Formats: sequence, structure tokens, C-alpha cells
Amino acid sequence: MSFGTDTSIYVAGHRGMVGAAVVRALERAGYANLLTRSHQELDLTEQAAVRRFFAEQRPQVVVLAAARVGGIHANNTRPALFIRDNLLIQDNVIDAAHACGVEKLVFLGSSCIYPKLAPQPIKEEYLLTGELEPTNQWYAIAKIAGLKMCQAYRREFGFNAISLMPTNLYGPGDNFDLQTSHVLPALIRRFHEAKLRGDASVTAWGNGTPRREFLHVDDLADAVVYLLNHYEGEDIVNVGWGVDVTIKELCELVMSVVGYTGRLLFDASKPDGTPRKLLDTGRLTSLGWQPRIELRRGVEQTYAWYREHSDSARR
Repeated sequence: MSFGTDTSIYVAGHRGMVGAAVVRALERAGYANLLTRSHQELDLTEQAAVRRFFAEQRPQVVVLAAARVGGIHANNTRPALFIRDNLLIQDNVIDAAHACGVEKLVFLGSSCIYPKLAPQPIKEEYLLTGELEPTNQWYAIAKIAGLKMCQAYRREFGFNAISLMPTNLYGPGDNFDLQTSHVLPALIRRFHEAKLRGDASVTAWGNGTPRREFLHVDDLADAVVYLLNHYEGEDIVNVGWGVDVTIKELCELVMSVVGYTGRLLFDASKPDGTPRKLLDTGRLTSLGWQPRIELRRGVEQTYAWYREHSDSARR
């Protein structure tokens, strides 16, 4: 199924990093009939409000990018909030989209759905084959429920919902709050502020050995638009770069981009999270899509955005 540029598309979560990137990608592709609502205008955890919105607006396509997200600290300290809000958002949007005749829904999950010790690189079929990473299991379980809900609605009702599992994302509009952010934006802010203060050293969490894969959010958004028009299957699809780096290598890259010349230290008493998390992107590649924004260039772009928007960035 391919959608014309006059298609009515609702992007849920358009003010978040991912949703904003999806809006940019859709606009670049010529889509002009986009529906968006802020949290103040539409609380997606409120079932009645969501059903009323869908009944009134009748979008043809939904991109479900809205979610309660955060890093290790946020997931660890607010588990009830993370599982409750994400389950409510997903249930309300997916059910209302089906009930109102939406032609296609794109559900965005997360690579944290996979077992902590999954074989590397991680294939889609490794889902539910082992225990999750304890620090973010609440978020992961919610996302697993969301993709399974999409599959269930497809099987029982023929609802055209696809589920994409992105790797670690970064880019313009990221969350730079040191208490709730993911590792890359947190490092950008910490090294930037350390440089301004003239700090002699910066201490990162863990021992620096875990490996992580990073994908620029604009690459993810490009994949969303591509798969919206080129994929119809029930199987989930990994969206990643296909290459990973150690946390130590990531710190050194950010230090280089920021221009911080102090010492890099590690606090091994802090949690490391999953030892390695690299996605197998063979399924995505076979569908004809590949990322384009290399990590250093992406970090340079993100740091430039942060410096320009540091007063208004989420921090």
C-alpha cells in the first residue's frame, strides 16, 4: 500500500524528538495533511478524549511516536509511571485507530524489548527468548505489549499495523535533562558544561565497556516514511545502524566534538545496563532501506543544535 501526499496522517507525540523528526520527514516527502495535538490539547492516557479525537478527525494513517521515555535513572526510579503511561497511550491509540477505520498504523517500539543477554547482533526472532534488562523492564514490557497488540489486532480484525523497533536514538530535540535523559545527550551536556566551567575531569557511569548502537533520529524518521509505503507485514522490523561502539569510545567522541580536554573517569559502582545491544538490520536492508547519517556527523549536528537551543532544550 502506498499513500498519496494528500493522505491525512496523525503523528502522535509530534513534540518529542521522534515525533518531530517524523513530521519533518513527512513534510520533506510532500505530505501536507498532517494532524498533530500537544499533550495539553489531547492527553493520550485519557481513553474518552482519544476516542473523541479519532471520531472527529478520522485520520487515514497514524504514526504512534508518543511515549513516556527516559534513561536508566528515570526507568529505575519511576517504574509505575513508565509502565502505566505507555500501556495507556498504546491501548487508547491503537484501539481507537482500529475502531475509526484507520488504514495503517505505524507503532514505534524500542530495542530494549529484547533479552538482556540476547545473541548479538539481535534478530527480531529473539523477542521473548530470555530475561529483560532489569533497569528498564517496565518500559520494555509496555512496548512488548504494544507490538503484540498490533499483531493481535491484525490477526483478529485485519488491522494494518506495523511495528518498528529502533535502536538508541539521538538528534535535534533530544532530552538533555541529566536525571531523565539517555546516555548520548547526557554526555553532550556534561562535557559542554565541564568545558565551560574548566573542570579537570568528568566521571561517566559504569566501566565504559558496554557497547551501544546509535541512530540519528532523522534516519529513523526516513525509515518510518519508507516503511509506511513499502512494508505490510506482521513481523516486527529492527531499525538501526548495524555498527556499535563502547561507552568509552562514545565518551571520547563526544569529548572531541565538544572540545573538552580534561580527564575522562568512570564510576564502576553505577549500573552499566545491558553488556551489548546491537540490532541485526538484515530484514530492514532487504526491504530496501539503509541509514545515511554517520555517528560523528550526527553528534556534531546534535551538539550544534544543543548550543543553539540550550536555553529552551529539555534540561
